[in-house]
Amino acid sequence: MVKVRRKAAICLNRSNEINGLSGADSRVTFRVLCMRAIFDAMQDLSLLPTRSADGAFHVVVESPRDSCAKIKFDPELRVFKFSRPLPNGLRYPYDWGFIPGTIAPDGDPLDAMVFSDLATFPGVVIECRALGVIRLEQNRKKSSGRERNDRLIAIPAKMPRYDSFRKATDLPLRWRQELEEFFLVATRFEKKEAKILGWAGPAEGERLIKRCVRESSR
Repeated sequence: MVKVRRKAAICLNRSNEINGLSGADSRVTFRVLCMRAIFDAMQDLSLLPTRSADGAFHVVVESPRDSCAKIKFDPELRVFKFSRPLPNGLRYPYDWGFIPGTIAPDGDPLDAMVFSDLATFPGVVIECRALGVIRLEQNRKKSSGRERNDRLIAIPAKMPRYDSFRKATDLPLRWRQELEEFFLVATRFEKKEAKILGWAGPAEGERLIKRCVRESSR
């Protein structure tokens, strides 16, 4: 929403450029500029509301389940771009994407993995609830030192057969260990030296989302 307001401000500033036109022409031109700004903003999936009307948070899928490639949404081009291949033989175990309206400690939107036995497609928006958080530490992108890059694990809100999974420890231990291993192997050749610090529950997941929403609104 911050970016949408900025687009509207640009429209108001541009109105000074059309003061020399006749009344009817200036009104039409101003309307066109505003409509273009709103249309441009709506094409940026990172500007979608963070939550649905019933309080579930949105996850925009980037890399679907079984994908061998990391796919990222580019807000400048407003397309999904190939980022890099996963290590040979590795696939995303579940849909992977981001929560709009958030900024994580690494400077990108907050990542989320949607725990489900279904595969969707890039651009699909899934209403979710928090299941837990994998606490993860890695090397900083652009400077020395380490940074947190926790992984939010989510459950689709409209997946009744997963209603019994309310917190991370409801998952079998082997499933949790395999998720940890995926995040370690996926970045093994990226010089991130990722390290798992443990798990947290859904309450920590909600706190993480709120912190990242506040960071995005600055």
